[in-house]
Amino acid sequence: MTAIPQERRLVTAVPGPKSQELQARRTAAVAGGVGSVLPVFAARAGGGILEDVDGNRLIDFGSGIAVTSVGASAEAVVRRASAQLADFTHTCFMVTPYEGYVEVCERLAELTPGDHAKKSALFNSGAEAVENAVKIARSYTKRQAVVVFDHGYHGRTNLTMALTSKNMPYKNGFGPFAPEIYRVPVAYGYRWPTGPENCGPEASAQVIDQISKQIGADNVAAIIIEPLLGEGGFIEPAKGFLPALAKFAKDNGIVFVADEIQSGFCRTGQWFACEDEGVVPDLITTAKGIAGGLPLAAVTGRAEIMDAAHAGGLGGTYGGNPVACAAALGAIETMRELDLVAKARRIETVMKGRLSALREKYDLIGDVRGRGAMIAIELVKDRETKEPAPEATAALAKACHAAGLLVLTCGTYGNVLRFLPPLVIGEDLLNEGLDIIEQALATV
Repeated sequence: MTAIPQERRLVTAVPGPKSQELQARRTAAVAGGVGSVLPVFAARAGGGILEDVDGNRLIDFGSGIAVTSVGASAEAVVRRASAQLADFTHTCFMVTPYEGYVEVCERLAELTPGDHAKKSALFNSGAEAVENAVKIARSYTKRQAVVVFDHGYHGRTNLTMALTSKNMPYKNGFGPFAPEIYRVPVAYGYRWPTGPENCGPEASAQVIDQISKQIGADNVAAIIIEPLLGEGGFIEPAKGFLPALAKFAKDNGIVFVADEIQSGFCRTGQWFACEDEGVVPDLITTAKGIAGGLPLAAVTGRAEIMDAAHAGGLGGTYGGNPVACAAALGAIETMRELDLVAKARRIETVMKGRLSALREKYDLIGDVRGRGAMIAIELVKDRETKEPAPEATAALAKACHAAGLLVLTCGTYGNVLRFLPPLVIGEDLLNEGLDIIEQALATV
């Protein structure tokens, strides 16, 4: 899979002197608004390892935020993208089309849930995909309102900032935002007042009531939800919630949009997270894991809905770039050949087993949740009150980084440690990463 030795190695402190030197250059040249989790400058990456410019090898539990699911240098991705680079880098699909774009759309029609006729449009980023899903839904329904959820994250463009729930750092000071966006509760089992067992039916009833009374179902173009919420804290909506919303949408002519940008492409132990409860969305947005690290995104959905926008209404200069399309075909080939759906399920078994045992040992861990290789722990100061523990979360992440394990935090309250290892990670590295988390918990 990769030439990089699949073993953790620390030869300097993290970050090392060369990374610190580059950080000084970065500070002088790169806008301050662009953050980084860890100021370690990458030199190579592959499998479950990220190697920095100082020669340190870190175990990767981030995958570039769920992007490099097939590894950061998967053979099929490199081979196909390299061949395409040699032929041509760009023509613009809207000027002279090419086969790679069409083939990616064909694969998406095969892989996404449902056996209805489907079409796709390709874009550059997740935010762009979500924005275009809204355009398509509004064009199809001739309605304007869009319903989104507490703890949801959909991007950083103006419209997707309006759709995103978290103010800091995504929205603060960047308004005014797009109108006709309505936010409703999500079925967050761990924090539901009457307990997780009541959460699905109660939350869906509350959402349907709110939409009906406050917006009017006939005014809603789209309901957009992440089937497993990412940035908001890896919240898995309580059972029954998604099917109830999908049915309500269908009964009222509302386009049901599954935002699978973080959860799609084998990440949750299924090709798409909405398959878990048999939900078939009208539109599905994908990006991140789709192309092995190259910028590509898609909106895929029912042919009649996708065809609602007039010719020329969808597109973008770089959307469905030929090199990115070649990489996507390589990534899909890798997912199939290595059965990364099964790999993700195995990662879940290992991680949840270890993390659940740690929850028994440490009161700091309030909840262990997620599916496949999209797993998280929510940290709390007190298990009774469930008061979030963001300081402990930051300290835990810092301790992991110092020990050579790259982890990410998330959550509306900044108290969730999330784990997104590449699906090709070796089980020895996976367990070593979990050992580091255990040691870090003991110190924090």
